Amino acid sequence: MHISLVAVGKLRPALREVCDDYLRRLGRFVNVNEREVREAGRADTEQLQRETEGKRLLEAVPVGSPVVLLDVGGAAWSSEQLAAQLDGWRLDGRERTFVIGGATGVSAALHARSASTWSLGPLTLPHELARIVVVEQLYRASTILRGEPYHKGAR
Repeated sequence: MHISLVAVGKLRPALREVCDDYLRRLGRFVNVNEREVREAGRADTEQLQRETEGKRLLEAVPVGSPVVLLDVGGAAWSSEQLAAQLDGWRLDGRERTFVIGGATGVSAALHARSASTWSLGPLTLPHELARIVVVEQLYRASTILRGEPYHKGAR
């Protein structure tokens, strides 16, 4: 299986180190590619910022790849439910692209392009931290599917 992760902004060094660790771990199970797009921090309005970043994010999505958009209004999957999703995506043989927008959210065009939306819960997270949580959860879901002991889960 191949996974792409497309996100707004660069990670600060300490967060980059943590993300790289989980990307390395996840790479044992799937081919993973990470792409960062530039923030539009100097846009005149938040709407213009969302549109500019949305265009950059869409351009970074591999052609034909279904998009899983990280969005507070999406489905809140448990780790086990994410594992089941990952298994289904693996079986259909298509690359999946996980997209994390910037601080002001994502454009309507990006919502329209998304095959599904995933919520990390009702908390507001910085997009840098959300990226680490996404990669860790994809790693966790992969270990669940392989029956490895990383995930303790509810007993």
